Amino acid sequence: MKFNRQGLLQALALASLCALSLNARADWAQSADPLVVQPGPTNNAIQAQNPPGFTWARHPTGPAAYEIEITPVGGTPIKAVVERNWYLPTEALPLGSYTWRVRPINGSEWSTARSFQLAARSTVFEVPDNDTLRKRIAAKPRPRALPPSFTPYSTWSGGKKADLDPYVSRMTNEIKLQINALPVLNDARWPVAIATPLTAAMAAQQTDIRQRINEASRQLEAAAIMWRMKRDPMFLNEALRKGDQLASLNPKGPTSYANQDQATRQISVSLIKAIDSLAGDLDATRKAKWLETVRVRTEEIYSNLAGDNGRLDQYPFDSHGNTNLVFLVLISSLSLGDIPEAQKWFDFSFRAYANAPSPWAGPEGGFANGTAYAEYAAGYLVSLWDPLTQATGVNFYAKPWSLGFLDFAIQFTPPGSKVHAFGDGSETKPDTRVFHAFGSRMVSPRAAWYVAKLGGTEDTLSLLQAPYPMPVADTKVQLPPSSTAYYPSTGWVSMHSDIGSTARSSLYFKSSPYGSFSHSHGDQNGLLLSVAGQPLLVKAGWYDWYGSPYWTDWYHQTRSQNAITFDGGKGQLVNGYREQLQRNGRITAYAAQPSYDYAEGDATPSYGGQLTMAKRQVWHLRNAGNAILVRDRLAASVPHTYEFNLHAPVIMTVESPSAVKIAVNGQSVCVRSLNADAKFAKWIGPGAKPNVVEDHGAFYLPNDGKSVAEFLVLLDVGCQRLAVQVGASGTVRTVTVAGQTVTLN
Repeated sequence: MKFNRQGLLQALALASLCALSLNARADWAQSADPLVVQPGPTNNAIQAQNPPGFTWARHPTGPAAYEIEITPVGGTPIKAVVERNWYLPTEALPLGSYTWRVRPINGSEWSTARSFQLAARSTVFEVPDNDTLRKRIAAKPRPRALPPSFTPYSTWSGGKKADLDPYVSRMTNEIKLQINALPVLNDARWPVAIATPLTAAMAAQQTDIRQRINEASRQLEAAAIMWRMKRDPMFLNEALRKGDQLASLNPKGPTSYANQDQATRQISVSLIKAIDSLAGDLDATRKAKWLETVRVRTEEIYSNLAGDNGRLDQYPFDSHGNTNLVFLVLISSLSLGDIPEAQKWFDFSFRAYANAPSPWAGPEGGFANGTAYAEYAAGYLVSLWDPLTQATGVNFYAKPWSLGFLDFAIQFTPPGSKVHAFGDGSETKPDTRVFHAFGSRMVSPRAAWYVAKLGGTEDTLSLLQAPYPMPVADTKVQLPPSSTAYYPSTGWVSMHSDIGSTARSSLYFKSSPYGSFSHSHGDQNGLLLSVAGQPLLVKAGWYDWYGSPYWTDWYHQTRSQNAITFDGGKGQLVNGYREQLQRNGRITAYAAQPSYDYAEGDATPSYGGQLTMAKRQVWHLRNAGNAILVRDRLAASVPHTYEFNLHAPVIMTVESPSAVKIAVNGQSVCVRSLNADAKFAKWIGPGAKPNVVEDHGAFYLPNDGKSVAEFLVLLDVGCQRLAVQVGASGTVRTVTVAGQTVTLN
């Protein structure tokens, strides 16, 4: 028989295509594109929320609707038909184990069945259907956005006056000062045309627009609520003046959605909040002009987000887009009955946002973009969620994700923190007012503990619009969280000696599935260390603006992190777009025991094929003076000199070729290489921000490319000069630090 090679190849190709088709048919809900939403819930995990939200990748045929089937084990399926690729049941489900699957409407291609559990610890969070919500909002008299406790000052009790009079006085003084201090806004102030790529001049103008609009909108909002509280004509006149200025800006000019989306959303939300607060006190002509400004600007926000049947449903990783979505939710909620398009905006946005408020973490909370951006998010969420809760009756602070988000802030910016953790802006100081406000709106022992330990108060404007007394006041017990935590969806680990103590040592370790995407950096398997709030191992550089030459060439790069580079600073690949999600890390092991904490990260993909192994293990040795043992295993197919980078906020003292001391403000860490072939040397970075000290160095380890290179480094917190023995018995290696032994696998 004649051998037909071409025919065989064709048959194999056909079989391969059939197999791919069957795989796609079996699990089309799971896209290979990292930018596409992932299916969930999955992995038989116990859900934080009941009912859970369901998401899946769109079917390639683009069906008009989907049928979802949720089946309790041994029970009858619950079915629903939805027009978008997500589903949020309106009522809690019975506790138990479930599977779920989905298919295009009138189709037979069911997705792979996925499992989940609902247990007693799954918190009930129910969101009614859109029709019910709209009727509820319409029935609420204006102002919809203010709580029942917001009453005229003349009705206040003596106790309320004693509590709030200092803030009333502060708000009054701020408004008076700003009447003449703030510039009169007009489009001519911003002449630079915005284009791509962004230049320093464009970035500066964008910043100025954001700052000036934020100032003006704050003045408008503050004057409006103070008028409602005190009925002093000065406040009304100032509110009208600022509202008119904002309404006079050209929606197609420098503050347009295309040029500065943050400005458009802020103008829209501040005007609609003022219209709500000034209910009955706006003349018809002015109200109509303000409403038209809101309508035009918000319709552009809606059109952008609603494109492709809701582009964020399929491609959620859009930092500005997700923020714009929650602005749309509030604007539409306050516009119902006044702007005809508001119902369309509301039905599109409200339950979609309630289902998935953030793409930067899973249901357990967290924030992959770093704690500086988490703080920024918390700040605008307070200003949006407070009126949203009052207008709709849906308390977003009670959503399980929200408590997880606060827990994340507690772990990575505990009381006394002087800097943020990881990502853009991580070198800045936390603003304690922000999470003080966020936590004050929760009924949680951990929130109560955090608010009390942060001390101080929140921003005056948000406080005067908040419920009185604060929800946190109902929590009679203050309970500190665990001294260690792991956030699987973001790949972050915290290890504190005692989170309840201001003298704590705090180690942060990151190996994230988000890679260097958005505001994240090339810092997979990176470390940060603070003691008593004093940073000792820090992120180098400073955040000038997103995508700047400095950001691109240094701040975003691995060499500016306490992480591994090679051959003079070559590190993780941080260019591209979706590639940044693919070149990532992950936590492969985590343990929390009374005597130690342990985590292992695998950052191999983040190096984009340059290395064949990049794994880091971290032990926090509680019984050895809270020392930190770090082990890196590195491999490649060619020779490299590997670099274990260290960055300090003070000039480091090199004590020997294998030891360096970092000491500042009475706190210290002594860093020792436990393998003799890794030598320390300093190197020069591109320069710190003015009046900021930074010092850089690394342990250098040559490797022939034929074996696995290993760093073994001890962080002796407090420079206790701990005794260390490295030993081996057969194939078992051990490290003993001050009597506490670690076995190296």
